[in-house]
Amino acid sequence: MLTYADALAVLLKEAHPLDAERVGLSVAMGRILAQPVSSPLSLPSFDNSAMDGYAIRGGEGHIPSGSMYMVGGMQAAGDGTTAYPGADACEIATGARLPDGFDTVIPVERCERDGERVRVVQDEKRGQNIRRAGGDIRHGDAALPAGRRIDAAAVMLLAALGVEAIDAVRRPRVAIINTGSELHASGPLPEGGIHDSNGPFLAAALASWGADLLMRHRVPDTGDAFGKAVDDARRAGADLIVTTGAVSAGRFDFVPSALTAMGARELFHKVAIRPGKPLLAARFEGGPLVLGLPGNPIAVAVGHRFFVAPVLRGMAGLAPETPRRVRLVEGYDVRPGLQHFALGRVEADSEGREVAHVQRNQAAYRILPFTQANAWLTADDAFGEVVDAWPLDPVWAP
Repeated sequence: MLTYADALAVLLKEAHPLDAERVGLSVAMGRILAQPVSSPLSLPSFDNSAMDGYAIRGGEGHIPSGSMYMVGGMQAAGDGTTAYPGADACEIATGARLPDGFDTVIPVERCERDGERVRVVQDEKRGQNIRRAGGDIRHGDAALPAGRRIDAAAVMLLAALGVEAIDAVRRPRVAIINTGSELHASGPLPEGGIHDSNGPFLAAALASWGADLLMRHRVPDTGDAFGKAVDDARRAGADLIVTTGAVSAGRFDFVPSALTAMGARELFHKVAIRPGKPLLAARFEGGPLVLGLPGNPIAVAVGHRFFVAPVLRGMAGLAPETPRRVRLVEGYDVRPGLQHFALGRVEADSEGREVAHVQRNQAAYRILPFTQANAWLTADDAFGEVVDAWPLDPVWAP
């Protein structure tokens, strides 16, 4: 039985980076940059006023209180270059281009206007209140690195730079197959039936990544139905098939044998972890990677967080995610010989230090503690004074 580290290493060798594609900025939210973006222009592109006021023609030294200037006109945002010949000042709006030969902006509330002249009411510093060209980013500078996930801040920068399209990693094509004759959608349940929670969870979790969800099948505990669902996913061009249930050693755990019969190469079956030990990985030659997760809901959550998510990062060309080390407030008894994934909460103690608490009453079938946690806590063999803490949801930053 492989350790978690060894199983993950096997998977990441199979997580081949996906191709890049050109996408418009309007639909780039959540995508991963395949190529770095260099700034096609400087921001700001020209010297401009940081506030409403009066621009003063260039000179030496500070501007003393009582200084008077002849106002040549109004410089509004969007106006082009104007020299204002014969004038020492011009009224200027926030964001307006600084006229040629002017070097200072004095706020309107510190000026007194009298007809065509304006008087400064207090001492002012030369060169103040100007946003200089390139003060944010200069032409040719690195704007965003490859591997950056496009969020609202990145959209703002790219839009300001006039970038209309980016080279993004192709969205991974994923199919979900939930096995179990007992599974049903919402509505009245038959005797012995349960609502399918794994399918909706995986669909929601994959949507947060930006995966292209090709299909979500719920199949009974028969090999034929499962085989047809796998064939559908392969024909649709899936990069990854995620299954739940039927991977253990019981009479109805048919997934391993069904995949082998269909020609898939088993990468591993069972990992020294808890929950989720029966986890299976396989590969179709020239086709999709398959991750078979156990059916218990928290085993599915662990499978997604610590196996599916790293595979998706690998397909996006991102380096593996790393946890932070956090002090554990109280002990937590676990079975030795396994890597344990526990739900927990990371909070500040009374002295402001970050500490971790393990969620009590958690088990592979209990979903409520999952909704009350804010972190995964992991440890080999035993939970000591310090544990690895991971965000509850995958972090898609580089």
